Amino acid sequence: MANDEKLGQILTQLDNGLDQALKRLVAFLAIPSISTDPAHKKDVRDAAEWMGTELESLGFNVKIHDTPGHPMVVAKSQPGDARSVLFYGHYDVQPVDPLNLWDKPPFEPEIQDTPNGPVIRGRGAADDKGQLMTFVEAFRAWKAVHGELPSDLILLFEGEEESGSPSLRPFLKEHANDLRASLAMICDTGMYSDGRPAITTQLRGLVGEEVIVRGADRDLHSGSFGGLAANPIMILAQALAALKDENGRVTLPGFYDGVEDLSDTLRKDWEALDFDASEFLGRVGLKTPIGEKGRTPLEMVWSQPTAEINGIAGGYAGDGFKTVLPAEARAKVSFRLTSKQDPAKIREAFRAHVQSFVPDDCRVEFHAHGGSPASVMDTSDAAFGAAKQALSEEWGRDAAYIGAGGSIPIAGDFKEILQMDSMLIGFGRDDDRIHSPNEKYNVESFAKGARSWARILATLR
Repeated sequence: MANDEKLGQILTQLDNGLDQALKRLVAFLAIPSISTDPAHKKDVRDAAEWMGTELESLGFNVKIHDTPGHPMVVAKSQPGDARSVLFYGHYDVQPVDPLNLWDKPPFEPEIQDTPNGPVIRGRGAADDKGQLMTFVEAFRAWKAVHGELPSDLILLFEGEEESGSPSLRPFLKEHANDLRASLAMICDTGMYSDGRPAITTQLRGLVGEEVIVRGADRDLHSGSFGGLAANPIMILAQALAALKDENGRVTLPGFYDGVEDLSDTLRKDWEALDFDASEFLGRVGLKTPIGEKGRTPLEMVWSQPTAEINGIAGGYAGDGFKTVLPAEARAKVSFRLTSKQDPAKIREAFRAHVQSFVPDDCRVEFHAHGGSPASVMDTSDAAFGAAKQALSEEWGRDAAYIGAGGSIPIAGDFKEILQMDSMLIGFGRDDDRIHSPNEKYNVESFAKGARSWARILATLR
């Protein structure tokens, strides 16, 4: 009962302090910490130092680490006997172009009333400063009630996420012993599309390949050489078309090695989401799902691997007509990976597949564009069930374990380098316009997000 009373006091503290919390967030958002633009290098450092000052005021032991790029903010609470947890977020933001599409300057944030309730408008409101501050405000309220911070917390806030995190992996490797915890919390995600709270428990990996097929030493007249000389576009098109069979399955030998069936728990959660594939596709002018036969739509976007052609070029594609056999053709192909698929083996299988279509007198070259395995979290860890229950209680709706079709590299880095799973919980909405003009974050997401983290913290103490 004492713990329940303390949690109730923390939640009340958060409610009563919401106006001041919003003022702090507005001040944070006003710093134009655009990591991709060298002109904003000082602004990115200013944002790191602003955050460092906030955390020091709460009693964290803070160190701002220089990197070859932008600073890493690392903060720790006092050691104790609680479960160690690392909290991750990023304080850098996307560029604001095109500026003329903003209704007001992107770094003059404000609270605005909308038909769907008040929102915080400004660059970084949802991605990721508003989300990151839900952590901080939960810690602030905890200290106000308990008189001290929760023990055994590590905070890692980076300033390069929007520019590809080039310094992150080296930093994790160098400081692994100081950063390793039993579990990581990542706030750079959102709720399910209908506003249901969610914990992302699996992320697909990625393999990217560029392939170039070269034939004759020049473009050839199709009347003189057509039917006799090799056509690189035809060769490449045949190889790419053969990547899938009539049932939508990828044909590369060994492609499905390591792909695991959906667990009963996840299948039940996903069925309860009532995902409407036609409505989802309708948002982009389509209506008919494709993909592997016998799979549900959510399986196809969250838990099944894919092979997709992202671009193809060759020959003459300008105005008018030019009847040539092109000297070369090129394509960019990506594979989204799940479960325990091996990126290196997928890349090797793809290259062998293409080479099998290329005649002896033609040449093929490949260029790798990234490769990372999928991340699958161990939801048998009791912390996942406790967090799910905490979210359900806060939002008044059953929280769900969900997947993500894309890749969030930090979760994979934590698993590979720090040997720890991540719990990905965020409160963003589909209409937050992240990376776009007029970005916003619902005040409800901010307020209930902080309350959610307070509840989750209480389950871990």
